[in-house]
Amino acid sequence: MSPQGADGRAYRLWKSSYFWRMLSFVLVLGGWELMGRYGPNMAIPSFSATISALYSMLADGTMPKAYLVTLQPLIVGLSLAAVFGVGFGITMGLSRTVEWFTVFVFVTIQAAPMAAVIPLITFVYGLGFTAKVAAVFVLATPGIILNCYQGVRNVNVSLIQMSQAFLATRRQQIVKVILPAASNMIIASLRLGLGAAFVGIILAELLITPTGLGDLITYNQSLGEYAKMYASIGSLVLISAISISLLKQVENRYAGAKARKRSRGQPCERIDACEQSTATVLEERESIVS
Repeated sequence: MSPQGADGRAYRLWKSSYFWRMLSFVLVLGGWELMGRYGPNMAIPSFSATISALYSMLADGTMPKAYLVTLQPLIVGLSLAAVFGVGFGITMGLSRTVEWFTVFVFVTIQAAPMAAVIPLITFVYGLGFTAKVAAVFVLATPGIILNCYQGVRNVNVSLIQMSQAFLATRRQQIVKVILPAASNMIIASLRLGLGAAFVGIILAELLITPTGLGDLITYNQSLGEYAKMYASIGSLVLISAISISLLKQVENRYAGAKARKRSRGQPCERIDACEQSTATVLEERESIVS
């Protein structure tokens, strides 16, 4: 093996993003293990003890049962937030009147501390399933609405002018021009809504009724079973990160497919071609009218 080949592989490894990701994981988990074993705070278990507690809760069925309870209001609330948020966000982006009356409301809700809103939800909906669904819905909806609104509002004007030049109806503009152009932002809004939904369900289970995963966290904390408490929190972080990463992959694949379609050079798919076509058609129409 030549030294030059070994140096080349070492250089590629040094430049690899996966190397730095793995190194960061090793450093964080190694520091966690050392802090748990030799740190002064007994409330911080070691990483190995946390993994052992996670395995024991998976083996005896405690954690799967908790997730079964937690995921039900999460899925229902997120589904309602996605349907309502995407629909209302698109409507707000298309209508100046709806935007004027409602945009400040959702900006205020998104900026408000949601932990202070949970008691109000409890007062209105009680302590049951509906209150948890409402908490997920309230936290996830503003981000979805505002991102969809921004996606529709920031569609390239040249694309809309092109459709107008070819005498497209308003419905055709929305379906064939505006929504496809705003699709990346719509998918991104669902990803942001998913992250907010996880926050909402945990706040609901900690502040409304300790059930599901929230019950596991508070119960093990009260008993001093810190390894199980950390295992519950870590499993939630892991599942939420995987879910958001999967949606990110869907978003990237969709954006890549659109970019490949544009690169084929289809008529009026590139922005410069659209602008040129629009200007030509408008000139022809003006000459006919004159």
